[in-house]
Amino acid sequence: MGLIVLRVVFVLVVAGVGVQLINSNVLSHDPAYIPFLVFGGLMLAAAAVIAVDALVRRKRIDTISAVYLGLIVGLFLTYVLRLALSASLPLQSSYQPFVDILLGAVLCYTCISVLLQTKDDFRFIIPYVEFVKEVKGLKPYVLDTSVVIDGRIADVVETRILDNQLVMPRFVISELQAIADSSDKLRRSRGRRGLDILNRLSNNHDVDFKIYDRELPEFAGQSVDLKLVLLAKHLQGKVVTNDYNLNKVARLHGVGVINLNDLSNALKPVVLPGENLEVRVVKQGEEAGQGVGYLDDGTMIVVEGGRDHINQIVRIAVTSVLQTSAGRMIFGRYEQLAKV
Repeated sequence: MGLIVLRVVFVLVVAGVGVQLINSNVLSHDPAYIPFLVFGGLMLAAAAVIAVDALVRRKRIDTISAVYLGLIVGLFLTYVLRLALSASLPLQSSYQPFVDILLGAVLCYTCISVLLQTKDDFRFIIPYVEFVKEVKGLKPYVLDTSVVIDGRIADVVETRILDNQLVMPRFVISELQAIADSSDKLRRSRGRRGLDILNRLSNNHDVDFKIYDRELPEFAGQSVDLKLVLLAKHLQGKVVTNDYNLNKVARLHGVGVINLNDLSNALKPVVLPGENLEVRVVKQGEEAGQGVGYLDDGTMIVVEGGRDHINQIVRIAVTSVLQTSAGRMIFGRYEQLAKV
């Protein structure tokens, strides 16, 4: 409602400016339609501004504030330099407006460009006091190469369970491109899969996906894994990975880690001894009489007495559940063939 009132007031103000122009001596009334043409042009311009504002729904406050602050600083520097130039280098009055416009355009562009490229690291520094950036609310998630190649991150995001910003560093994209260009067929297919997952994330309008282009000074000479950890620490975010070693390095630096393998294990249904399951026996087990089957989530089931029922769906009674570093294993005893 407040936005509608603002737009109505804006249109009325523009209309008022147009009426003032018509009633003033600024516009020529010969021919007579010129004032009405100017009034119509102003109203069309107002409608265009409102249309652009309505179409661009997703506005970033950090970008807008960087533009505003850049304009203010640029105009202030233009005023100061204009005073300095007029005192030291007197210019002809005919050239003065053009020099002012050119100087203002250069300074405003420079200030806005610098702020847009450094808005993530912006600091207001006063002697002996620094107001540092504080991250409140949702923290950004920095994606690792392994988690992008794995691909499950795209499925997790599409469930709408994550509202955090996903940050993809440029150096990780470069690593994916190098893998996709590898002469090894397997590595090449893995790299291309990772690039496809990135395109899937960037094309999802429900995801706050950002590519981080800047190279921090502390990145010099560091490996990709350590760059990821330093970037997550710099952004006060977390690393999303499947890499066990990167997990340990991040925790050593005090950076939070989200491991999709741990998340997958946590979401697997709990099976207790004594419960009944139906599973297809797909191969022989290591011990005599054993058969092996798998649940839909990949959990391996060892079936005692299942060797004679390969490629059949059997009903088993769970005897024990073993959690290992490689995942979970379920042991069961064959009871009967499942009813199909």
